[in-house]
Amino acid sequence: MNFAVEGAHNCVEVDGVPYVYARTAKGSFVMPALCPHRGGPLNLAEVDATGGRAVCPWHERATSITRLRRKGIPAVRRGNTVTAVLPVPADSEVTTTHRPMSPAFCGGRAA
Repeated sequence: MNFAVEGAHNCVEVDGVPYVYARTAKGSFVMPALCPHRGGPLNLAEVDATGGRAVCPWHERATSITRLRRKGIPAVRRGNTVTAVLPVPADSEVTTTHRPMSPAFCGGRAA
């Protein structure tokens, strides 16, 4: 599945689950845009002072960026396009949308 790194189509939703491309000091990867704890908007998370944990804006639960990268989706970026291999059936409903991104996940810039 292809989607944009930045801009109007920076999120791919597969059967209602949103995925975004995140860029951090620890590397770049495709991740679910939902907090694993309660489904908060992880795309809006801040990174803690150590640079090692994403902090959910809903309830301040921290998730290891290393863990997010490990659970990340295989992907390749070329320019503003990400091609990701999402583990879903071929008949899944797929749409692209826009999700605002925390500066912590877009190389220090809001998108």
